[in-house]
Amino acid sequence: MENNFLSVRNLKKVYDPGTSGEVVALNNLSFSLAEGEFITIVGSNAAGKSTLFNAIAGSLTPTSGDIVLDGKSIVKDPEFRRSRVISRVRQNPNDSVLVSMTLAENLAIAKLEDRNPGLSKGVKKEWREEFVALLKPLELGLEKRLDDKIDLLSGGQKQAVALLMATLVQPKLLLLDEHTAALDPKVSKKVLEITERIVRDSGVTTLMITHNIHDAIQFGNHLILLDQGTLGFEATGEQKQALTAIEVIEKLDHKTI
Repeated sequence: MENNFLSVRNLKKVYDPGTSGEVVALNNLSFSLAEGEFITIVGSNAAGKSTLFNAIAGSLTPTSGDIVLDGKSIVKDPEFRRSRVISRVRQNPNDSVLVSMTLAENLAIAKLEDRNPGLSKGVKKEWREEFVALLKPLELGLEKRLDDKIDLLSGGQKQAVALLMATLVQPKLLLLDEHTAALDPKVSKKVLEITERIVRDSGVTTLMITHNIHDAIQFGNHLILLDQGTLGFEATGEQKQALTAIEVIEKLDHKTI
């Protein structure tokens, strides 16, 4: 399989160009990946991780370069158009769900790809049965809480729901933006296990930013290390599996991540 499903080509992002505060967040960054890959991304603070995700999702416009998804350049597409094929789960559990609505309503909205409220009477019975089937394997008891407001759920439960919402109508690309960083270690481990299962079962091409080197090594089949907006290191397959946390830390020049 050719690594051309997502291609980031000479991507550059300069903040405040020509001023004393100029910052080069992405510096002619290039990499590509195949459809169905699960990529983990690590890097020191200010390595360009968040800027990369914002550029892919359309939250910001790069200074130069191109982003090609499934054979089509998306770099000029507005964010709302990209959101139809790119799903994103953020660090804050409340950022990827609608806290004023029930669990069933949130899943129904994701199924409809519609953010309009007022679905309490529109969650079809067959959908509820589908949602129960989706939630039960998570082993969080959520299949019994369809009518609970999302805000009553724990952070880990919200992130598990957010993952289901992000993949319910399968996107071309899933961006996991440090989605376990706000959770305690035990809950984070559970959410990552759920993440791995959902990604595997859906086959969605996935990029996951993490500050945890062990998680970056354990999960996914492709690791990318960003260094000051450039591709510092890349490992796939057996090379990735053979990596140790110490080796990755050494490649980060002992910077804190």
